[in-house]
Amino acid sequence: MNFPLNKRLAIRRESTLAIATRGAVAALAASCSVIAVAQNAPAADAQKLERVEITGSSIKRIDAETALPVQIIKKEDIERMGVSTAAELLRNISANTAPLSDGASITDGTSGQRGFNGANLRGLGVSSTLVLLNGRRLANFASPGDNAGADLNNIPAGAIARVEILKDGASAIYGTDAIGGVINFITRKDYSGVDVSASAGGTQEGGAGKRTFTLGGGFGDLAKDRFNVFGVVDVQQLDGLRSSQRQFLRDRPLASTLPALMSSNTYPANIDISSAQRSRLIAQGVLPAGSTRNRINPSSPACNPPATVYAVQGPGGPLACSYDYMQDTEIYPESLKVSGVARATFQVNADHQLFAELMQATAESTYRLSPNPQRIRNLPVSLLPEKYRTALTGGGQSSTFGGIRYRMAEAGNRTNEVTSDGQRIVIGATGNLAGWEYDAAYSRAENRAVDKYVDGYVLFDKFDAGVRNGTINPFGPSSQAGIDYINSIKVNDEARKSKGVSEGVDFKASTSLSKLAGGELSLAVGGEARREITSFTPSALLISNNIAGDRDGSGLSTKLAATRDTRNVSSVFAELNAPFTKALEGQLAVRHDRYSDAGATTNPKAGLRFQLSPEVVFRGSAGSGFRAPSLSDLNRPTTYGTASSFLTDPQCVKKEASIDLCTDQWAVERRSNPNLKPEKSQQFSLGAVFEPNRQWSVALDYWNITKKDVISTLGEQIIVESPEKYNTRYIQRDRDGFISNILLQKENQGRLKTSGFDIAADWRGAVTPMGRFSVGVSGTLVLNYDRQFGPLEADRSNLGVFLNDQVIQRWRHRLSLGWDKGPYSATIANQYSSGYLDQNTTYDPVTDSLLPSRRVKPYSLWDLTGSWQVSKQMKLSGGVLNVLNTPPPFSNQAYYFLATYDPAYTDPRGRYFFARLSYSF
Repeated sequence: MNFPLNKRLAIRRESTLAIATRGAVAALAASCSVIAVAQNAPAADAQKLERVEITGSSIKRIDAETALPVQIIKKEDIERMGVSTAAELLRNISANTAPLSDGASITDGTSGQRGFNGANLRGLGVSSTLVLLNGRRLANFASPGDNAGADLNNIPAGAIARVEILKDGASAIYGTDAIGGVINFITRKDYSGVDVSASAGGTQEGGAGKRTFTLGGGFGDLAKDRFNVFGVVDVQQLDGLRSSQRQFLRDRPLASTLPALMSSNTYPANIDISSAQRSRLIAQGVLPAGSTRNRINPSSPACNPPATVYAVQGPGGPLACSYDYMQDTEIYPESLKVSGVARATFQVNADHQLFAELMQATAESTYRLSPNPQRIRNLPVSLLPEKYRTALTGGGQSSTFGGIRYRMAEAGNRTNEVTSDGQRIVIGATGNLAGWEYDAAYSRAENRAVDKYVDGYVLFDKFDAGVRNGTINPFGPSSQAGIDYINSIKVNDEARKSKGVSEGVDFKASTSLSKLAGGELSLAVGGEARREITSFTPSALLISNNIAGDRDGSGLSTKLAATRDTRNVSSVFAELNAPFTKALEGQLAVRHDRYSDAGATTNPKAGLRFQLSPEVVFRGSAGSGFRAPSLSDLNRPTTYGTASSFLTDPQCVKKEASIDLCTDQWAVERRSNPNLKPEKSQQFSLGAVFEPNRQWSVALDYWNITKKDVISTLGEQIIVESPEKYNTRYIQRDRDGFISNILLQKENQGRLKTSGFDIAADWRGAVTPMGRFSVGVSGTLVLNYDRQFGPLEADRSNLGVFLNDQVIQRWRHRLSLGWDKGPYSATIANQYSSGYLDQNTTYDPVTDSLLPSRRVKPYSLWDLTGSWQVSKQMKLSGGVLNVLNTPPPFSNQAYYFLATYDPAYTDPRGRYFFARLSYSF
C-alpha cells in the first residue's frame, strides 16, 4: 500500500525524532550526572569481570546484572533434554505455544508451507516471534503462505552453544517481528581442537528412527596466533512414521470416532446416481427396497479395508463406502537435515578484530499422504460394473450417471519432496574505537524452498480420458495396461520454487558517558539498512491447472504467475542504561524503522530494575512494538484449495434441515493484500527474582500484550458460522444456495489481548555422599487470550478453547529433577500441557447434529536421560523419552490434516530410546 501522506509526515517525524532522541539522551544523562554528584559516592574498585551482551540489549554488562526476563539454555541443558534440533528444543519451552513442527506442517492448514518449522512465543503467531542466529536475522522461509519467519531447520543444531529467549517485546531494539519476544541461537565464537559425536535412536513401536553425526574442529589462538578458524557440520537422518505403525491411531478409526471427517472418495470408487436411477436399481433388485441414498458402491458392504470401509455414519452412507485417510498416511516425514557453521576471526591488534561467518543448512523432507482423491462427473453408464450397467440400460434411462468419487490408490500415495536451503554470510569487524565498543557487518541471508511432486499425482486430462475410455478401472484393479497407463501419466515436477533474500549492513556502538552512583551511564546507538527480496516461480504444469490433486475445480488455467517483490528497510536506534544507584537501574530505548512499502514507525521502551536487597530484585518494562506485513502478506499469489476443516453452514441447515447435506470442506480462495498496515502493540511486564541463597532461585514475571490491526484472514470457522455478516463479501453461493467459495484475504483484523505469568524456580542442593540433587521448573500461566477476529466481531476467548486454528492452553510447564555425582548425571523431566475445550465443528451423521462439547485431556510426558563422562575426552549419554509411552489425547480438531489428535503440541512417536557418544581430541 502507498502512504504518500504518511510518508511525508514520517519524513518530518524522523528529523523531529532524531532531535528528540538526542535531547532525551542528553537530559537523562545530565540528570543522572546530578544524581551521581549529589550522592558523592565514589565507586569502589571491583574485581574486573567479563562484560557480555545479553539478548534484549545492545549494551554489554556483567551477566548477573541483567534486568530482562531472559531464559538462558546452555548446551548441557539441551543434552539433558535429549533433543537434537532447534524445533525439538523449543517444544520444551512453556512460552512457545502452537509452534509449527514437522507433524503440524504436513497439514494443508499451513497453506502451502510444508517443511516449515517455526517458533510461536505467547501464541501470537510465528510471524510475531523473532529468531536470530548470533544476534542477527535469518531470511524468512521462502515459500509464500500464512506464516512468515525463520525456518528452524536452518539453525545449525550441532553448533549451538546456548540459546537466549527474551520473553518480552523488543521492537525498540530489534525492529519488526519481536512483539512476542526474541529467540537467539548462539554458536561458539572461536574454538581449537576436534569434537566428534554420533547418536542413534528409535521408537518402541517402529518408525521415526533417527541417526545424527556432528563433527567440529578449529585451530588458531587469538592471543598467540592472532587468528582462529573453526567449523561444525551436523547431519541428521529421520525415518518416516506411518499412521499404521501407531496403536493409538489403530484404536481410533474415524468410522467410530469422527465419521464426518471420512472421505467419500474411495477405492473402489463410489458412484453418484440420480433419484430416477436409484428407483430403477431398486426395481431391478440391485438395491434393497426402501433405499434413499444416491451414493452407491458395488463393493459395499465388503469395501476394501483398512482404509476403504463400510460405515453407515460416514459420507458413503448405507449403500456405499467411506475412506479413512488416517489409516493410509504418514504422520511424521522422512527427512535428511545437513547444517553447518564456519567462522574465521583475525585479531588485527588489541582493539580491533575482523570476522567472517558462514551458515549453510539443507533440510530435505518427504511427505507421504493418502492417495489422491478425485471426482469425475457425468460418465457413461457403459463404464459401470455389469449388474449396474444392465439395470440402467434402456427403459428410458439416461445414458450417463452423476459420476465417481475415486481414490487413486493405483497411483500410490501423494508424495512431495520439500527442500529448504538456508544460507547466511556475515563479514564484519568488532573492537574499540575512541572509547566506543563497536560491531559492524555486512550480511546476506537466503532461503530457497522447493516443493516437488514425485509420486501419486497425475495429469488430470490424461486421467480423465483414461477413465472415460475404460483404460483405468475405478471399480476394481486395473489391467496391466491400465497400471502402465497410470504410471505413464504420473507427475514428476518441481511445482513451486521460492526464494527469499535479506541483504544489508548493520552497526552498533556503545560507550560510557559518565559515572553514576551505581555504575556507568552507558549509551548505545546503531542502525541498519537492508533489502528484502522474495520470488515465487510456479511450474508451467502448475499454471496449466492440470495436476490432479493440485488444481482449481474450474478446470481453467489459473492466474498463477511468477512473482518477484522487493523492498528497502532502514532503521536507527538508541539505548541508554542508567544505574542511578547500586539498587536502581533504568533502561531507555527507542527505534525508528522505515519500510518502502509500509511506511514508518517509531517504538520506545523503558525498563527499571530495583534491587530491594541482596536476595530480592524487582524488574519491569513497558514499550510498544510492531510487525510490518511480510512481502508474502502483501504480494502472495492467489491460491485455490479447500477449507482446512469440515464446516457446517447454518444458512443451509435452515433451508435444507440437514447438517449432513450442509457440512463440507468448502472451496477456498486465499489472497494477499497490498493495502495492509503494520501491526502495532503495547506491552508491559512486571517481575521479581528471589534468591535467598546460592541454592535457591525463584522468578515470577507478569506480562501483558495488546495487539491491534492484527494481520490475518478472518478464518474459515468465523466466516461460515456467521453467514448473515459475511455473505457476498467472503461467501459466494451457487444458484441452489450452497457455498461455492470462501474468500480468505489478508486484512488488518481487529485486536488481540493476552496476559499471564512466567514462573521459574530452581534449587540446587549441596554436595552429599550420594551426589548433588537439583530441581527446576519453568512454567507459563495464561490469564487471558482474547481475540477480535474482525471489525464485526466481538472479542472471543481462545484460552483453553480450540478456536479457528489453535488452542492456547492455560498452563504449560517443564519440570526437571537432576542428579550429579562425579562423572555421572541423570535427569527425570516432565512436560505438561493443560486440557481444554475441544474444537466442535464436526457433526454426527447418525443423529444429524453437531458433536457435543467435550474436553481434551491434559498431556503429560515423562523423560529420563543420563550421561557418563568416561574420560576427559569421552562422554556417553542416552535416555528414554516418553517413558510411559503416553499417546496424544483424543481431539475432535479438524483444522489439521492429521485427525483424532492435535499435532501442533503433541508427539505421536511414543516411547523413544536414544544413545550418544561424544569424543574430543
